[in-house]
Amino acid sequence: MGCASSIHISDRVVYHSGKESEDSHSPQQTNTTQHQGNPASGLPLKPPSCKTTLTEVQFGPMKLFKDPLQVLLVFAKEDSQSNGFCWACEKANYRCSMVRTPEYALECFSEKHHDLVIIDHRHSRHFDAEALCRPDREEASVMPLINAGFNRRYVENVNLMACYNELLQLEHGEVRAQFKLRASNAIFTALEQSQDAIEITSEDQVIQYVNPAYESIMGYQQGELVGKEIIEVPKSEKNKPDLLETINSCIRKGKEWQGIYYAKKKNGDNIQQNVKITPVIGQGGKIRHYVSINRPLNDNNKSDKSADRVQAESQTDIQSCKHKDRRKGSLDVKSITSRGSDASSQRRHSSMARIHSMTIEAPITKVINIINQAQESSPMPVAEALDRVLEILRTTELYSPQLGTKDEDPHTSDLVGGLMTDGLRRMSGNEYILATKQPHHLPSHLATPLSLNDIPPRIAQTMESEDSWDFDIFSLEAATMKRPLTFLGLKIFSRFGVCEFLNCPEATLRSWLQVIEANYHSSNSYHNSTHAADVLHATAYFLSKERVKQSLDPIDEVAALIAATVHDIDHPGRTNSFLCNAGSELAILYNDTAVLESHHAALAFQLTTRDDKSNIFKHIERNEYRSLRQAVIDMVLATEMTKHFEHVNKFVNSINKPLAALEENGGSSDEETVKSVLTSPENRILVKRMLIKCADISNPCRPLELCIEWAGRISEEYFAQTDEEKRQGLPVVMPVFDRNTCSIPKSQISFIDYFITDMFDAWDAFADLPNLMQHLDNNFKYWKGLDDRKLHTLRPPPE
Repeated sequence: MGCASSIHISDRVVYHSGKESEDSHSPQQTNTTQHQGNPASGLPLKPPSCKTTLTEVQFGPMKLFKDPLQVLLVFAKEDSQSNGFCWACEKANYRCSMVRTPEYALECFSEKHHDLVIIDHRHSRHFDAEALCRPDREEASVMPLINAGFNRRYVENVNLMACYNELLQLEHGEVRAQFKLRASNAIFTALEQSQDAIEITSEDQVIQYVNPAYESIMGYQQGELVGKEIIEVPKSEKNKPDLLETINSCIRKGKEWQGIYYAKKKNGDNIQQNVKITPVIGQGGKIRHYVSINRPLNDNNKSDKSADRVQAESQTDIQSCKHKDRRKGSLDVKSITSRGSDASSQRRHSSMARIHSMTIEAPITKVINIINQAQESSPMPVAEALDRVLEILRTTELYSPQLGTKDEDPHTSDLVGGLMTDGLRRMSGNEYILATKQPHHLPSHLATPLSLNDIPPRIAQTMESEDSWDFDIFSLEAATMKRPLTFLGLKIFSRFGVCEFLNCPEATLRSWLQVIEANYHSSNSYHNSTHAADVLHATAYFLSKERVKQSLDPIDEVAALIAATVHDIDHPGRTNSFLCNAGSELAILYNDTAVLESHHAALAFQLTTRDDKSNIFKHIERNEYRSLRQAVIDMVLATEMTKHFEHVNKFVNSINKPLAALEENGGSSDEETVKSVLTSPENRILVKRMLIKCADISNPCRPLELCIEWAGRISEEYFAQTDEEKRQGLPVVMPVFDRNTCSIPKSQISFIDYFITDMFDAWDAFADLPNLMQHLDNNFKYWKGLDDRKLHTLRPPPE
C-alpha cells in the first residue's frame, strides 16, 4: 500500500506507533510517528463519542471554523495505550475510529479521510506500520520514517493525560497548519473574484500576486508583474514627489495607509485610485507582505464631494450671536423650508436645514467649515484629499467645544460650571467628607414581588398610556407610593421582551427592579426613582421610533432599557462638582472624573450580580454579557455633562449630516448607503449615547405641567446644595441657585438655550419627534413670558 507519492499533496496527518528493536537503548519504549500521506483505512470498531461542535481557528485577521478533528486508531489489539488514546479523543471532542487490520484501515481512511491516523508499530507480526504507508523499507533509523512521510515519534506512554496532551499538540501544530493551507485556497478564490484590484508584495516590495481585476484595470498580464520589484513598474508623474516616500514610511512602521494615488496603466494612461495598503504581520512580529487594494475613482465620488459641499452652504453663514438668541434662530424655519406641501414634510425639511446651521461652535466644527469652503474652489485631487480629511476629523476625539465666559448671563455660566466641571472652581481650603454610606440592600418593608398580571387595577389603569409621550409619571408616582420604577419597569421590559432576551424568569426581573429602586434616594427632590422611571419611559419611547429601530439591534435595546433604569442609582442629590470640592469618598475613588456616573454603573452591576435571586444576567452567554455590560456602562457614562458637546457634535457630523446630504441628493433610493450610516458599529454607539442623553434631560420637551413640576424639583435640589455649601464653607458652584434670589424662568431659559435646543434639533432630525419639539417651543415661550414679567417663580401669581 505504497503512498510515498502522496506525501507532497496530501493534507492528512498520520500518526504511527512503533516498538524499537531488542538491541535498542530503550527496549521498553514505544515510538509513535506521524505520516503525511494517503495511508491507512479500516472499518471502525468503536463509534466516536464526541460532540459535534465547530473548532475556531484564527487565520490572520479572519476566524475559520472546522468540524471536529477525525482520528483513526490502527491498533492490532486493544490495550491500555489504545484505550488511552480513545479517552483522549473523547476528552478533546475528536471523532474517533479504531481498526485492527491494514485492510480495514485503508477502507476506513478512503471513506472518511481522517485528519490524524495513529498506527501501532509495537506488534509487527500483525502488520508493519511503515509498509502500511510505504512499500519500501530502509535502514533501521529514523530517516526511513521521515522519508515515508512520518514527522513525529512518540514513546509509549499509557498515561491518559499524556495521550491527551499529545493529541492537543498535534491538533494545534501540524493539523492546524494543514487546515490553514486548505483554507488559503478559499481565500485566493475570493481574491480572484474580487472586483477591486488587489496586489500582494513581499516584505522587499517584490510583486507576488495580482488578481484578474488588477490585470483588467491596469492592462498588465500577471506574468509581466510577478517577480518584479515595485520600483520597476512605471509610475505616474501626477503624484506629489514625496508621496511614495510618505507611503513607504507609513507602511514600514506596520501602519495602514489609505489615500488617493495616481497609477500608470500599461498603455501609459493615468488612473486615479483610492488605495489602501495594509502590512501583514507574520511570525515574530515581522512584516511579511503588503496587501494593496485599489479602487478606481468614478463619478460616485463627485456626489460624495457635493454632499459635503451642500453641508458648507449654510455653515458659511453661522452667526456669532449671543446664546440667548439661539432659540429664535433655531425655530425660524420659514426662510429655509422650500419643499413639501404638508406640515409634516415642511417640519422634517426644516429639521434638516437646522442641522446645517447648527450653532455648536466647537473648534472642530470651524475646521470642517473651512475645509468645506476650500473645496468649492479646489481642483479635483485637492477636493478628494479634503474629503478624506473630513472623514478622519469626523471619527476622532476632536469634538469638545471651547466654552467661553458668559458674564452677561450668570445663569448659563453657573449651569456650565456646575454641570460641566468636576469641582475645584473656588476651593476654600476646607474639606467636607460625606457621611459613610449605608450598606446597599433591599429594605424589608417592600412587598413580595408582584406579577405583571397582579398589578393593582389603579396602577394598571395609570400605566395604560405609558406608550404615549404625554404619559403622566407623577400620577404613577402617587399611585405606587413613590415606587413607579418597579411597576413601569415590569410593563416596559415585558413589552420589549427583555426576559426572553436575557433568558431570566419574571420573578428575577421583579426582584432586580425592586433592588434597583430601593437604592434610589426617595429623599431627593429630583434624582429619585421617579426620575429613573421618567428616563426609562423616554428611552422606551425613543426605541419605538422607526429610524432608531433601523439602527439598533435587540441587544442595544435591552442595554438602553437597563442603562436608563440604573443610570442615577444611589444619587446623593449633589453634583459631581460638589463631591469633588467636598473630598467625598466617591470623588477620591474615581479620581474626580465622572464620579457619579462611574458609581452608578459600578453599583448597578454589584447589586445585580451579588444575589442569584435578582441576577438578570445569570443565564446569558459570557460574550453576550460582556457586550451588554459594555453597552450599559458606555450609556451611563454618556449622561455625564462634561462631554455633552462632544457627544452632540459627533452625532451631528457622523450621522445627521451624512443622512441630510443623502436625503437632499435624492438618497432615498440608495438604501444601502443609508443602512451603512445607521448600522455601523461606531454610529450605533453614537445613537445609544444620544438616546439616553436626550431621555435624561427631556424635561423641557414634556407637556407644560410636567415640565413645570420637573423644573421645581431640580431647582429645589440645587437650592439644597447651595444651602449645604454655604453651611459647610465649601465653594458655591452655582451661586445663582440661591433660594432667596434665583429666577427659575431664567435658569430654564439658559438651560434650554445652552444644552437642549441644538441637541433636540439633532435628535428630532434623526428620530422625527414633532410633538417633542412643539412642547419645547411652548415651554420656552412660557418661561420667556414669566421672565419678561420679571417673575422668579414657577407660575404666575393667581389673577
